[in-house]
Amino acid sequence: MREISLHLLDIAENSAAAGAHNVRVAVTEDLRADQLTACVQDDGCGMNAETLKQVLDPFYTSRSSRKVGLGLPLLKAAAEMAGGGLTIESTPGAGTRVEVIFQHSHLDRMPLGDLGCSFLTLLVAHPEIHWHFSHQMLQTDGKSHDFNFDDHALKNELGDIPLTEPEVLAYLRGLFQF
Repeated sequence: MREISLHLLDIAENSAAAGAHNVRVAVTEDLRADQLTACVQDDGCGMNAETLKQVLDPFYTSRSSRKVGLGLPLLKAAAEMAGGGLTIESTPGAGTRVEVIFQHSHLDRMPLGDLGCSFLTLLVAHPEIHWHFSHQMLQTDGKSHDFNFDDHALKNELGDIPLTEPEVLAYLRGLFQF
């Protein structure tokens, strides 16, 4: 994967596979601090200490469909090459939090990618999950551009209307343009 948004999509998909009911995906671009931070936090099944130790090993995966799990190890390496790092916290039965930090201006930082498209994909693919998405851009002049989306009100308003309804999708595509 060559974009941060695709890594976030992959991590959030793991949250869904872990049985999460609530997932928060947050991205902050702080140009004053020259830092890009991305975080996925869920209330899924979590990982025990042994699994947590192995999760950054590229030859470890809990999936049965393939024998390697390159997502997190590649993201960690990309972050470290761009002056940052990756941390994972997890508690069995309580969930997992993955945070990655990059030096925003670093020449080797991978592009953010289409964050809105990744958000929309997760929302439509997993309507059973309560999603909260945020993207904050802190400019060098102190101004902030914030996007926050909590799907709770939308899903309540729609009732039985699926998120895949064409008019709903058109609305969401417009909403996730930032």
